[in-house]
Amino acid sequence: MKRTTAITALAAASVATLALALAGCSSSTADTPDGDITISYSNFISNGGNEEGLATIVAAFEADNPGITVDVSTLPYGDYFTTLQTDLAAGTQADVFDIEYSSFPSYVKDGVIAPLDGVDTSVYRASLAEAYAADGVQYALPSSFSDVVMFYNADLFDAAGVAYPTSDWTWADEKAAAAKLTDQDAGVFGDYQPISFYEYYKAVAQAGGDFLNADGTAVAFDSPEGIAAAEWLVSKSGSVMPTVEQGAGTPDYDSGLFASGNLAMWHTGIWMFGSLADASFNWDIAVEPGDSQKASAMFSNALAVSADTEQKEAAQKWAVFLTSSSSMVETRLASGWELPPISDDTLLTSYLDQGAPANRQAVFDALENVALPPTVATGQSEMQDIVTEELGEAAAGRKTVDEAVASAAERVNALIG
Repeated sequence: MKRTTAITALAAASVATLALALAGCSSSTADTPDGDITISYSNFISNGGNEEGLATIVAAFEADNPGITVDVSTLPYGDYFTTLQTDLAAGTQADVFDIEYSSFPSYVKDGVIAPLDGVDTSVYRASLAEAYAADGVQYALPSSFSDVVMFYNADLFDAAGVAYPTSDWTWADEKAAAAKLTDQDAGVFGDYQPISFYEYYKAVAQAGGDFLNADGTAVAFDSPEGIAAAEWLVSKSGSVMPTVEQGAGTPDYDSGLFASGNLAMWHTGIWMFGSLADASFNWDIAVEPGDSQKASAMFSNALAVSADTEQKEAAQKWAVFLTSSSSMVETRLASGWELPPISDDTLLTSYLDQGAPANRQAVFDALENVALPPTVATGQSEMQDIVTEELGEAAAGRKTVDEAVASAAERVNALIG
């Protein structure tokens, strides 16, 4: 998913340090082929304000790789994937193109992206690089990431005499704290976690279960763990969390509730940091609690090389550069253009030290235990809608949790079977 994280500009000294430390990150591929080459790159990641940043990285790449020119095509996110599918069907796709994780398995299955040769994946966060590998083969490289953590209002915790969330918290700890922090008469709620597919699949993982079976041909969430995950989400509505009738689920309701100081805990993405820059209360973040284990939602973009490219060596050079070079890191951190996927924490010191939230390390700690969105070959959006709809029925009291999970399982199985 396309996300934006508010990051202030680096000091000149920090930029210089980054440049020295990451110099040579793009040297893992072979020497530049002889002769002048133009490779095409289709993207959505720079659309909407980061076009200049991408141009800076392109210029740095071309300076480091004489004879290779990158021809950039940028499309809005809303149009990009329809255009990409059309190009793939016609065989007119770019040499290198942006992808998202949700479509990655189908690209591999269809043979439209090339396996990458000799890439040093240790420069990337392990969970990010592994997301774009299949059967031990690296097929794409992560270009950025964002994830979901738990925001909390420290002032509300202090007023209620409740200890702040820690990395050791479980669902039970969160539930107990939310009950103490909720004061509906005062308009204050203890917790907010959207009742949706994206929260449910993660909660299933946190409960120790699986959303789909091993080969992705049937659901596995119709299990004790899946029912526990649904109960975890649904039970919050009307107790420690607003109901739909009170506004839950309407656009920006949760962000407004937290920003107004009336929400103690909030499960959401790090892209919301910027909206809280002027918050009138103290707040911080923690890795989300789990039940039997930790599992955090991670969203990422990646670069793939077309299986049909006639310039694979040069195309792969560009993919490596755009995802791991010093120019990329400097540009992303300086402009607030999502976080780079690199593994070396020392290169991110300027980000970690920016202030609120103080515990920015949780952003990276959350990547240690990732629950990737379950994907199916056909009916992905329909599957997501079914799960969200059925959980909503349970939250509204029109179905029991058991009935909602069973109905969702039956409907999804019919869709993907």
